[in-house]
Amino acid sequence: MDIETRKELLDQRVNNAASRKGRRASEIRLLAVSKTRSDTTIRSLAALGQQAFGENYLQEAVEKIKQLADLELEWHFIGQIQRNKTAAVAENFDWVQSIDRLVIAERLSAQRPENMAELNICIQVRMSEEIGKGGVSKKELFPLARAIDTLPGVVLRGLMTIPENTTDRDKQRMAFREMHGLYQKLKAQYNTIDTLSMGMTGDFELAIEEGSTMIRVGTALFGPRA
Repeated sequence: MDIETRKELLDQRVNNAASRKGRRASEIRLLAVSKTRSDTTIRSLAALGQQAFGENYLQEAVEKIKQLADLELEWHFIGQIQRNKTAAVAENFDWVQSIDRLVIAERLSAQRPENMAELNICIQVRMSEEIGKGGVSKKELFPLARAIDTLPGVVLRGLMTIPENTTDRDKQRMAFREMHGLYQKLKAQYNTIDTLSMGMTGDFELAIEEGSTMIRVGTALFGPRA
């Protein structure tokens, strides 16, 4: 199956999920998770109108950003960030979706070049206690948001989550529903909040039904990785 067909099928699934809840598909942004995918493949998808791409691996991502600099693309960093990598993230990306420590936000703020637009930030929230799972706890979320809101060079745009790896659809739905509640509370406090990034290839339809405004999809769009 070629990438154009995959994109059409994905768009239809998004439309169907949105319509089940009386939402418009235009309310949901698609972030194409392009880690390990070639710049040629990204060009093919960009030619179909896709603009936002998400990367986890910094060195690989920076090379792609350089190779594709002739295109007007929007780059999101969606992986965990080490302190010694913040400068490269601040200098190359438009969004960071995986903030879970104030020190990382502070370093991104200090290292964002003055000639670039503000760096868009989402706080990653941990909705389960799986070992190795990134993100802040629910009780840590609002103090972190208050601190980030004071930083120059960055702007708080919303929340991101990676739900528990489970086949229990009811459990997934409840986690998404709870996450949407946190998003609504944050949105009531800050006028910059407009993004709830939740839902991936295996669960994006549930996420859309529970209020996601951005889904992060790789396999359903590009096909299985080699």
